[in-house]
Formats: sequence, structure tokens, C-alpha cells
Amino acid sequence: MTNWHPQIPDGRGPLYIRLADKIADDIATGVLGAGAKLPPQRNLAYDLGVTVGTIGRAYATIRQRGLVSGEVGRGTFVLGSGPSEILVENTKPDLSADDGRPSSPAPSSQGASWVQSAMAAPIDTAFAGTRITVPAPETIRFDSTSAPEVGQADTIQRLTTGIAKDKPYEIASYTRSVPDSWRQAGCLWLARGGWQPPEGSIVPTTGAQAAIMAIIAATTAPGDQVVFEDLTYSSIARGSALSGRPSVQVARDDEGPIPDDLARVCAQKHPKVIFLMPTMHNPTTALMRDDRRQEIVAIARQFNLWIIEDEVYGSLREASQSPLAALAPERTFHVGSLSKSVTAGVRGGWVSSPLSHAQRIYTAHKMLTGGISFLLAELSSRLVLSGAADDFRKKVLAEIAARHALVHQYLGSYGLQGGADAPFFWLKLPEPWLSGTFKTAAAAAGVLIDDEDEFKSGRSGQVYHRARVGFTNPLTRKETEAGLSSLQNLLEDNGACYDSFE
Repeated sequence: MTNWHPQIPDGRGPLYIRLADKIADDIATGVLGAGAKLPPQRNLAYDLGVTVGTIGRAYATIRQRGLVSGEVGRGTFVLGSGPSEILVENTKPDLSADDGRPSSPAPSSQGASWVQSAMAAPIDTAFAGTRITVPAPETIRFDSTSAPEVGQADTIQRLTTGIAKDKPYEIASYTRSVPDSWRQAGCLWLARGGWQPPEGSIVPTTGAQAAIMAIIAATTAPGDQVVFEDLTYSSIARGSALSGRPSVQVARDDEGPIPDDLARVCAQKHPKVIFLMPTMHNPTTALMRDDRRQEIVAIARQFNLWIIEDEVYGSLREASQSPLAALAPERTFHVGSLSKSVTAGVRGGWVSSPLSHAQRIYTAHKMLTGGISFLLAELSSRLVLSGAADDFRKKVLAEIAARHALVHQYLGSYGLQGGADAPFFWLKLPEPWLSGTFKTAAAAAGVLIDDEDEFKSGRSGQVYHRARVGFTNPLTRKETEAGLSSLQNLLEDNGACYDSFE
């Protein structure tokens, strides 16, 4: 039994949240070491002059954060959080399933009923986006923003050959642990703005989207709400809904979520997580400034809100702002990948997680994806550690800048949002074009773009009269130029393509 007797810090927010934060701070600073037993709830309630319910909720909160374990009849104990204890797969699975695989826990009645109703719904209309699933081969795809081709194949071939030679057994088997080199690569790739993630916080993943869905699964339960800006990368919102976590929208301005509206949403809806793209917002390319980042972090702390910081596009932008993970490391999941700045096909990604949740994210990712590919994870690691990834990032940025010049050549007279470091731009449509109508006309002309509905996280009356145009997917600048010329012709037609004579 420890002699630890905390004082609940002064400040705003519920007593149990402030006490939980105090316990978390004492664990992080070593005041409460691994294995320490917390006082019985009734004793601590008496010492602090609060109700047993307050203590119970505080203990439940830190248990949800993965900082303690509770056993009936024994008490509540502090868990270890050192890097050596993180990302090691459980070697004692439940082999009660007939085929020898670990059996899954029985779903709650709430989760089971949601799954039944979801299966009864038409998935393609309930959860699909607005994009054409199988476009014609000759179509120019301006609806994708993967890294352009800049000669990656030769380096990938060389590194893959080396992996096959050095790691033949690992390639042939399941990935059962995480080599230090994968964490080191994640630390190096995610570092930005003077911030370096702790090595023990790194979770390698199969790209960014799988990482984000694993975070949502690990920090919420079916029925919990997730906050999205009303305009954002809505594929995550649809994935969240598909997993039984409905989205709730927050209004945004030119920098990101409006703080007053976020505070209102948190007070009224009690969401668990917020998804943000602070360094290069998709689709607007906006940058969140330092003051706004501080405001968002303060609100997240007040309402005990987890933060998902999606920096997939951020790796293309030289920003001096400190990442949210540097401002609130105890509640921010910082996500990055190689897809936009190096190569998309390798599916290399990493999460820097709060140390309390690194193991949870690793496990959730494994359960949702079946586990990471050793070959792809090792390839991603070698790309970063060899310096090849950074070299390709520079080449990708140069190619983006060259294509950006073409954008201004053809469409510069129209309203454009997007810098020379962004693989897409947010096009303001002139009268009388509507976003969906322009998208349809572009598709008829052989060019696929995204209308504004693709980026709405829910039903909204907000109309932007804009379209997002990505220009890095075509293999050549000539093909890019052809697509831009087609869009220019449509805009100059002033809406003549509204009519269809088929």
C-alpha cells in the first residue's frame, strides 16, 4: 500500500477529471511507480472530503487510459509504461476457438444490435463516398493525391531485394513483435517543429487510415461520438459511423474548429475524440496557427477529449508550429505516413501515441487489419533510415511545385486555395456552376474531381461552391496539363454543359 495522498488541483472541469489528471501526472513523473497500489476508494474519499462516486469515476477514467489495472478484492495498481513493455504481442492467446485462433470477446448488446442494423442497411449508399468506384482506364484522375511518380521503383526494388536476403524467415511468417528500427524510423519521420516523439510511443501501422480507425476503436465504445470539422477528410467519419461511433460536426473557419463551437459541442454531446488536420487541412490546405492550437488543446483538456492529429499532408509542409502532440502529449495521437510525400503503395505509417495507449493501438490495429506486413513495415523503415524517404520527399515537392505552376497557367484566373507544397487545390466555381454539377460535367469530359460533398462529415446546409482538384496521380505532367485544360474549357463554357443530350 502506498502512502500517496493527492490534492485535487484547482481549476475548471469536474472533480473526478482533475483527480484523474493528477494521478496521471504522478504516474508520469514517477511519484507513483509501476506496481504501486492506490488507496481504497472509500479511504481516499474520506481523506479528500469527496464522495466515493467521485473517486470511483476518477479511477475508472485512469483505467480507461490504460494507466492502472483494477481487480475486485485486491485493489487498483499502477501499470508499467516503459518502452520495453510496449508493442509486445500477447503470447498467451485464448485458444478456445475450434481453429486454434484467439477467440474474440463477445460483443455487448449495444454493439450487437448496432451491427445487426448496419448489416441490414445498404452499405454502398450508407457509407460509400461520392467517387466513381471503377473509372474508365482512360480517365484522368484528379480525385487522388498520392505521391507522384519520381523514380521510386528502383530504390524500392533494391531495398526489397535486400530484405528478402536478410530476413527470409520474417517475410514468410507473421509479424509477432516490433523491431527497434521500426520505432526509430517512426520517430524520425514524425518529428517536426522541434518536437521529437518518444520512441516508446511509436506504433507502426498499415498506412494512416488503418491507424486512425485503430485509434478510434481503442479510445471509444460503440455509441460514443467522434468530433469532425464540418468540412474534412470524411472517409474517416464514414468509417467511424460504420464501426458504430457516430460523428458530430463542429463549425470551422480558415484555421480549423471554432473554439466556442467546439466547447459547445463538447458540453452538449460529450464526445470522446476529435479528428484534426492542423498543418495542411484537406480539402482547404489551411494551416492552424499557434494560438488556435493552444485553444483547442485547452478545450480538449477541459472536456477530457482525445485528439487525433492527422499529419499525412503535414509532412509536405515546412511549418514552424508545434504539433498538437507536443502541446498535449497525454491525449494526442500523432499520425503520419509515406503515402503523400514518398510513395502510397508501400502503405507505410506510424502513430505516436500517449504512452498509456501505445499497446492498445498496436492491439487494435492488429485486430482490425489482421496484423502488419513485415515486408512493407521493414521496407518503410529502411526507406526512412537510409535517407531515401527524405530524398523522395524533396523530389515529390519539386514535382508538386512544377505541376502547381501548370495549375496557375490554366486556372489562375479563378479562385484557388492551395500553396506550391499542396498536391491539390480548392477551386472556387464561378456562376452558375454548382459543385456537384461541375463534377458531373468534368467526369463526362474524362476528368474525375471531388465535389464539396465528398468532404462533408455529415448533412449540412453550408454551401461552398467549390471542388477539390488533386493533380499528382497522373503519371506525367503532359497528362496533368490535359486534365487542367479540360477543366479550363468547362469553366469558360459558363455552364453550357448543364444540358445532356444523351
